[in-house]
Parts: sequence; C-alpha cells; structure tokens
Amino acid sequence: MADARRNLGRGLSALLGDGAGGAEDGVKEVPVTKLHPGKYQPRRTMVENDLKDLAQSIKELGVLQPILVRDHPDRSGEFEIIAGERRWRAAQLAQRHEVPVLIKTLSNRETLEAALVENLQREDLSPVEEANGLKRLMDEFDHTQEALARAVGKSRSHIANTLRLLSLPEPVQRLIDDGSLSAGHGRALVVLDDPETAANQVIREGLNVRQTEQLAQAKPVPKGSAKTPAAAKDPDIRALETDLTGMLGLRVSIKPKGPAGSVTIKYKSLDQLDGLLDRLSAARASGN
Repeated sequence: MADARRNLGRGLSALLGDGAGGAEDGVKEVPVTKLHPGKYQPRRTMVENDLKDLAQSIKELGVLQPILVRDHPDRSGEFEIIAGERRWRAAQLAQRHEVPVLIKTLSNRETLEAALVENLQREDLSPVEEANGLKRLMDEFDHTQEALARAVGKSRSHIANTLRLLSLPEPVQRLIDDGSLSAGHGRALVVLDDPETAANQVIREGLNVRQTEQLAQAKPVPKGSAKTPAAAKDPDIRALETDLTGMLGLRVSIKPKGPAGSVTIKYKSLDQLDGLLDRLSAARASGN
C-alpha cells in the first residue's frame, strides 16, 4: 500500500512521461473502430450537448491531446481506452476516422488509478462521479483524504464534502448527476432522514442552496402534536456532525446532554459498516 500512496498524484502528465508506468510506443493515428471504452471509466453519464460542443471543436482543430490507451486484454490488435473516452466519442460525432493515441503498457491497478486521477484532475466529472472515484481510490488503493487532496489539487474539506454525497440515496444521486440538483444541495440534504422527499421539494419549489440548508435545519412538528419544537442544534455541534459525516462517509448524529452525550452512526448495509471498520483499522495501523 505504501507504493500506491507514493504513486498517487502522478496523473496523466506523469504517465505520458518517460519511464512512468510502462513501455511507450509513441503517439500514432489509429482507426476509431480499434478503440474500446475502458472498464475503469469513472464517468456514469456523458452529456450529449457537451459531446456535440467537443465534436465541433474537433472538426475545426482536430484531437489536440492523444487518447491514452493500452493493448486490449481480449482483442488482439485493438486498444482499451484508459483516459480520453469523451474525445473518442466526440471524434466519432465529428466523423473522424482516426484519432491520435499514446499506447502504454499498464497493469490493471495502474490503469484504474490513471483513469481515476486523470478525470479528477480535469474536473469534468459530475460531483457524484467524483465522489465515487475518490472512494475507489480510498477503498482499492488505501489512500487517505490528505493524499487525495494533494493529488487532485483540492482541499481536504472539498474531498470530505464530496464523499458525503455518497450517503445520499441513489435517486438523489441521479438528480445531482443530471444537474437537477447541485452538489451544494446534496450536501445540505445529507443530514435529513428522508433526503429523497426533501430533494423533490427543492426541485418543485426551485429552492437555492441556502434555502435548502434552512429546510434541512427545520424541525417539523408531527401532526396532532402540541409539543413545542425542539431548540435548534448548536452550530458547533452541527459543524462537528458535518465533519464526522465527511470523514466517515456515513451520517453521524450527535445528541449532547449536559457535558456528556451520544454519537450515532447510521449505515444502510453491512458493506458500509465493514468499509468503516476497514478505514478505522487502516488509520490506526498507519498512526493517523
């Protein structure tokens, strides 16, 4: 795992350099039909209008940056895309018959890391795609949030806040993917017991992020109840809940009672709980 941590952050630029990750056959033009999407592509969706804009650019200027590929493991004489699937798809829309590629000899591990880091550095993933990519780097390469922040040029708080989106239900994640909600909306909804219902309300009423945060902080009184609503939670406690939720990737609730209190961690599956235990064990072993 130490080697993986040292290699993180090489990104595409390092992989294009001499001696960084495998043999290089140089840039060459190959038929678009010889290329195939990579199985380690972190992108979940590709926006058609964005592809059309890129295709127009390619019609005028060509493919300016070669597509990073490796020999296809199952198709002799053909190639698997490591980084640049959008360029490949846009080139086909632009009716280009050939595209420039850079062929590298990379292991599955190197291919996965290169694909994830390259896309994260380019900032062209949706917030949920970015969160899934970060999680894969943490789960499959044992990278810390600090290492990821350095590798992709983001703050640690950005990494933590992005990872929080994965605690949202899949329908809400899809709303963020398609642009119906922003990442800011998603982060505000994380603390709710029913973020999906709240997300639909946000879209229906056209609420901005600040209004969504206020919605999430509201304490609705059950119908028929004469009880006075509970006092708003202390901002420091809420901030601590947010930080812990980001660090652990699971929703955390803190209930203070005088100088003491309780901390509740909510998980939706045993896999999530196992993942938390693995991260805590790894942190303890590394002394973090």
